[in-house]
Amino acid sequence: MSSPATTPAADPSGNAEYGHKPFKRARSHFADRITADGRDGWPVEAGRYRLVVSRACPWASRALIVRRLLGLEDALSLAVTDPLQDDRSWRFTLDPDGVDPVLGIRYLGEAYRAREREYDGGISVPAIVDVPSGELVTNDYQQMTLDLETQWTDLQRDGAPDLYPERLREEIDEVMDAVYQDVNNGVYRAGFASTQEEYAEAYRALFRRLDWLSERLAGRRYLVGDTITEADVRLFTTLVRFDAVYHGHFKCNREKLTEDPVLWAYARDLYQTPGFGDTVDFDHIKRHYYQVHTGINPTGIVPLGPDLTGWLSPHHREELGGHPFGDGTPPGPPPAAEVIGPAGRP
Repeated sequence: MSSPATTPAADPSGNAEYGHKPFKRARSHFADRITADGRDGWPVEAGRYRLVVSRACPWASRALIVRRLLGLEDALSLAVTDPLQDDRSWRFTLDPDGVDPVLGIRYLGEAYRAREREYDGGISVPAIVDVPSGELVTNDYQQMTLDLETQWTDLQRDGAPDLYPERLREEIDEVMDAVYQDVNNGVYRAGFASTQEEYAEAYRALFRRLDWLSERLAGRRYLVGDTITEADVRLFTTLVRFDAVYHGHFKCNREKLTEDPVLWAYARDLYQTPGFGDTVDFDHIKRHYYQVHTGINPTGIVPLGPDLTGWLSPHHREELGGHPFGDGTPPGPPPAAEVIGPAGRP
């Protein structure tokens, strides 16, 4: 999710290029990897790095969920930005005096420019910052969670699930690519379309893919295999925002998530799984989309709905079998400082 400083007319919630051209999501500019062997100069090390997120952002939510599922809270500290940015990028106004207590900065952009002094591109989350130097390491949201799963294994909790099992990676990658193109990014292509034709193309591709996913999940609990994988994480972060913002705000309104019995039950199953719903802040999500996207919602009015209580209703997906964490165990409760406030949950 990038800063409105470089995306004033449309999407401050993603790395994007737009205007009068078709919506296009830009590649991450800082794509260094934090690995066990330190091949890019950034070795995995407990306490060295800080994950910066907005709870509004679906791309950052991937990292939040994976960090929780793998039990990396003590190894990788967390900074949560205000859901609203100003023209200087994501702000740490939720912290005392508006300063991140670990990094000592007011704006995430400061870490970007510590890494590259003349950088004037988008400021996006999720981002991982090197605490000793204050420099941004990576904002590569596509690779970030895969590395947490495969490179940070020595720091994962006992009982951490394998979210990217090697034997299933080819199928996981295929499913994730389809979900990314038509669903994760598809809602943005519809929401920020500048012509009727662009919107219609994105809209139709989105709902074709959702129909395909609904059919796929009708007889299986999870997208690939019989346990939660990275593919489920990536689909969930869009589904959990669908009725709250994408259905109305982005005009993805053929039907609501709650009107597809399969996808609605699947999303509730994941929401009620430790590590998923306990990272979701509906208050941050709605305020960000409706107040920052002024080109779409110039009044800045945040809708009071939808009713969130259904997220806690029985889903009965356990009847399909499967084991959420495979041979592992669920994560414990979130750290006290990371508990979602009452305004953000059902």
